[in-house]
Amino acid sequence: MSPLVTVEELAAMYARHGVAVCDVRWYLADPDRGRLEYDRAHLPGAVFVDLHTQLAGGPGGGRHPLPIVDDFTLLLGRLGIGPESTVAVYDNMGGAIAARLWWMLRSIGHERVAVLDGGYSAWVAADQPVSAEIPETDSRSYPPVGSWTGTVTADGVAESVAAGGMLIDARAAERYRGETEPIDPRAGHIPGARNLPHLDNLSADGTHRSPTDLAERFDGLGDQPIVYCGSGVTACHDLLAMEIAGVTGGLLYPGSWSEWSSDAGRPVDVSPGH
Repeated sequence: MSPLVTVEELAAMYARHGVAVCDVRWYLADPDRGRLEYDRAHLPGAVFVDLHTQLAGGPGGGRHPLPIVDDFTLLLGRLGIGPESTVAVYDNMGGAIAARLWWMLRSIGHERVAVLDGGYSAWVAADQPVSAEIPETDSRSYPPVGSWTGTVTADGVAESVAAGGMLIDARAAERYRGETEPIDPRAGHIPGARNLPHLDNLSADGTHRSPTDLAERFDGLGDQPIVYCGSGVTACHDLLAMEIAGVTGGLLYPGSWSEWSSDAGRPVDVSPGH
């Protein structure tokens, strides 16, 4: 399944064979805002999934450590999602938050999942229907999986950089350069990281750039590039864009800068980098 679904494609999926839709709107400055927006209006039949309490919270460092994988599969079952389900996820941030759920599903081997290109805004702009009705879900059993795949620890990051591996920082350039740090303990970036801000994956209208453009952007990353951000969320957007571009094998550092910068023993770079 393509990592993206357009408004037109999702509307056809509703009509043709059904789809499990997840609303993952969330905002760092106001964590409750996404739920309030969902309660006012959302895509028909969409269930709300909270980043902070449902897509994070397990053991590990950083602000948004991955949940225990068994807790995640239990959540999927409660949301009415089974291993056979086709899932569409959306937010109102260009996919930056929804990509976390997309990545988590892909990490446990659930291939039939896509991010709505342009998100909620694109759906509304196309005059597609919305609803304030909270749907009832038919709980089901999602079979247990062994563990998350495609992740790397802080030590793994350090080892990869020392061996010449590619490390990508998905945060805004000013945070990468250490000019500002609004939330984490230290400013700067992991030495050796290349800055590819996730917002640059998008066109001016909030939809994703073409596969050709993204392939050029992510060219030359080598095998198994590691991606991090502030807390392991928007890094998934770079991993989504890499998938669109046909670049496979990318790994997520879930602890990201919030974990790395909290460890006084870890080096920090504030140079402009590349």
